[in-house]
Amino acid sequence: MKHRALIVGYILVIWFVISFVTNLIGPLMPIIIQDFHLSLGLAGFLPFSFFLAYGLVSIPGGMLVERRGSRFTILTAFVLNGAGSLAIALWPSYATAVGGLFVIGLGMALLQVVINPLMRTAGGESHFAFFSVMGQLVFGLASFLSPMAFQLLMERPDAGKGLAWVPFYWVFVAGFIALIVANQTLPLPEVELKDDERAGGWSAYRELLARRDVRLFFLGIMAYVGTEQTLANWMSQFLATYHGISATGDGADAVAGFWGLMSLGCLLGLGLLKLLDSRVVLAGFTVLALGCVALALFGSAQVAQLAFPASGFFLSVMFSVVFSLGLNSVPQHHGAFSGVLCTGILGGAVVPLLVGLLGDAIGLRAAMATVFLTLLYILSVSAWARPLVTNEVVPLSRLLSRFKPSPEA
Repeated sequence: MKHRALIVGYILVIWFVISFVTNLIGPLMPIIIQDFHLSLGLAGFLPFSFFLAYGLVSIPGGMLVERRGSRFTILTAFVLNGAGSLAIALWPSYATAVGGLFVIGLGMALLQVVINPLMRTAGGESHFAFFSVMGQLVFGLASFLSPMAFQLLMERPDAGKGLAWVPFYWVFVAGFIALIVANQTLPLPEVELKDDERAGGWSAYRELLARRDVRLFFLGIMAYVGTEQTLANWMSQFLATYHGISATGDGADAVAGFWGLMSLGCLLGLGLLKLLDSRVVLAGFTVLALGCVALALFGSAQVAQLAFPASGFFLSVMFSVVFSLGLNSVPQHHGAFSGVLCTGILGGAVVPLLVGLLGDAIGLRAAMATVFLTLLYILSVSAWARPLVTNEVVPLSRLLSRFKPSPEA
């Protein structure tokens, strides 16, 4: 395809922006609590508003891509992102932050819906797996850099004056304007959705939701995203509350480490999924994640600073494994089922809010223990999932034989 490199590069930039903006919420939470004198419950509405948008827009977003195309969907997303960022930058207050994050979340949800089919079309089906992994690596890099950039901003000599984090949102406004210009001028290809990418009609959703396993997999995605966002959004506040660790210093480092190790965990997970049944990999990683969370919540300051990021390493494979187990458990309507599962991202709204509300009543440590329940549910998925198609594995003996010298040598 002509201009392939340019368009793929543009899509990778979108992946970077999605991750960078989304993962700023975690390190920002303690600062907003301090600046606006919020309770933990009120602070919980910040990630709630953002991820609620995902739950509301995932299915309608798929329908928008089918009816109006990828360029219009991306334009709509960037306009929403820019409007939400501009509102926060112009009128920085708690109410505007909640509303602005909801609008930004609407835009991010639309981008998530359109980005994979656009990458498949622009990069070519034969290269789709490669570019998808590249996109995930870019996403992981941005996840790591976002808290680091926040830390640098907050360490400026004048950072103690006023709302020092607001300049981020002015930068986002400028960035989204540039992306709008690029979207309207680049030669984006027309996307032909495959059957497993189509949103489907409402009858398909009714048929799917009548199945018990579909509802259980939906809860699995909710449990995963709720766990991920609870740890990412509350760990910095936890370290500050119980160990006196700076939210803009080592606290932000812990959040960056969480996302960075999650990217590394994906690489290990890819290898293990070639050797083991995905349910075995899911069970093993979940048990290790439970151990890390226990150490983070009940260990010393030094242990917590290591265990919180380490938990990201073991969370890394959960979303993709639960998602694929779900899709491989139904014989049809895979596009519609993808929309149902993506709606489960609203777990990132519900669980962190619940933790904040409970934190005001019983303390943040006890409230964050909620993730033991969500992780145990994910562990249960590895026991009851019965996919129609299992992941293809290579026997270890065959893999090792590839590294043996040939007799002629």
